[in-house]
Amino acid sequence: MSMDRRKFLKIAGISVLGFSIKPAANLFAGREVDVRIHPNPKALRAKRWGMAIDLRRMNERIAKKCVEACHRFHNVPHIPDKKREIKWIWIESFEHAFPEQAHERLDESLKEKPVLVFCNHCEHPPCVRVCPTQATFKREDGIVMMDMHRCIGCRFCMAACPYGSRSFNWMDPRPYIKKEEENSKYPTREKGVVEKCDFCAERLDKGLPPLCVEVSEGALIFGDLEDPNSEINKVLRERYNICRKPSLGTGPSIYYLL
Repeated sequence: MSMDRRKFLKIAGISVLGFSIKPAANLFAGREVDVRIHPNPKALRAKRWGMAIDLRRMNERIAKKCVEACHRFHNVPHIPDKKREIKWIWIESFEHAFPEQAHERLDESLKEKPVLVFCNHCEHPPCVRVCPTQATFKREDGIVMMDMHRCIGCRFCMAACPYGSRSFNWMDPRPYIKKEEENSKYPTREKGVVEKCDFCAERLDKGLPPLCVEVSEGALIFGDLEDPNSEINKVLRERYNICRKPSLGTGPSIYYLL
């Protein structure tokens, strides 16, 4: 199909204008604007984040303190119905957390220990592989994230997770968040999305440790699993430790010190 001279010049003029014009903000400012993202120099960084939970130090009071701090900061709703409750971090018995370790001669002190459980931020997360929208994805530092804006509520990730670490909002969670406890700095969710622990990624970006670690009174150790000199690696070398369901090959980043 032929194109007349007038139409050709019109298209060419628009193209030249599109390539030459600067963003409006630059023109109004009268100077070049640096639009690059500058990460916080105080941000905590690692090649692969991990956590160790010292079951000798852990007790019911500290465990509840960790749960309450996490849930309040992240606006996790208090839903009385156990079938619809939302959990980022919660308490299990040793036998429920580690069914493969339970036997009749199990140390009585372990049977009574409260065990904190949450997302294991696996090295090979099956939840990431099955998500059709990439709402759940793994960061370069090993944190398995959840983009609740991308979530379509298919719950494939929940079916794939062998640790039951994800919760689904069957109803609008906002009415179940106490107004006096709501954290305006963290977004609330809506019906039909999945959510879970994210290792307090937003705090790490500000140079702060996960909130559960901060309030744990030394029972939780957080650090870089790829750094041989990190505190977490030192304690893992010194103390006998176990993971949840290691035989599945997911490579959990959460360790429990016995």
